[in-house]
Amino acid sequence: MKLRRSERLVDMTTYLMAHPSTLIPLSYFSEQYQSAKSSISEDLGIIKETLELKGKGTILTVPGAAGGVKYIPNVGVEEAAQFINELCEMMETPERLLPGGYLYMTDILGQPRLVDNVGRLIASRYRNHPIDIVMTVATKGIPIAYAVARYLNVPVVIVRRDSLVTEGSTISINYVSGSTKRIQTMVLSKRSLPKEANVLIVDDFMKAGGTVNGMVNLLEEFEAKVAGIAVLVEAEQAEERLVEDYLSLMKLSDVNVREKMIKVDKGNFFAAPSES
Repeated sequence: MKLRRSERLVDMTTYLMAHPSTLIPLSYFSEQYQSAKSSISEDLGIIKETLELKGKGTILTVPGAAGGVKYIPNVGVEEAAQFINELCEMMETPERLLPGGYLYMTDILGQPRLVDNVGRLIASRYRNHPIDIVMTVATKGIPIAYAVARYLNVPVVIVRRDSLVTEGSTISINYVSGSTKRIQTMVLSKRSLPKEANVLIVDDFMKAGGTVNGMVNLLEEFEAKVAGIAVLVEAEQAEERLVEDYLSLMKLSDVNVREKMIKVDKGNFFAAPSES
């Protein structure tokens, strides 16, 4: 279909942003728009300049016969700060308090717009890391893991508390919960991870880090590598933190059940070095 340049630019941008971190041959666009590759390259240059100007990401060119272009997502500092502030305000509503000082987060994790933005934020920090798989533990971390994996264009692996017949042969480990000090079990199918895979661990909430540390230990059984650790919320006053190197979007600073008060601050997202 022959389009004017303005129409072509809109359509190409839409396609690229719908297929993040995906290698697309120039021949695809050339055939799609019945245009010379030189014209397509000029269009991509305009799109790249605009995306970088708006802090939305960039276009990476991969040379060679098997090459093409990739849209690499990013989030500008101002946009990231505005979104994290929005999340913090939502988390501080007193109605979230549950018996025992727990917080209700299911509504946030059930909103596609919020989860998609969380995934884009986390992916933006790891966009230059060699990541093959995103891992999480069932169940609340699953939506976040899929959102992150979408922007990195990698599969998701879900660690479970017990084995399922549909998973085939599994590997299980026992780990000690950092907060309750209870011995728990996590299980993963042997087919889930290849050796030497670079894995990004994602979770919704981290207190002492026992669950995340359990996933790290599980990766050792698969001879896989930890490429990074990212959580939506961390608890600031956790004793004996079992994980040190991680990324967080929010930090739970204080919970006062009696006064129904929740204090949530920005996590270490902005303290982490930019992956530009």
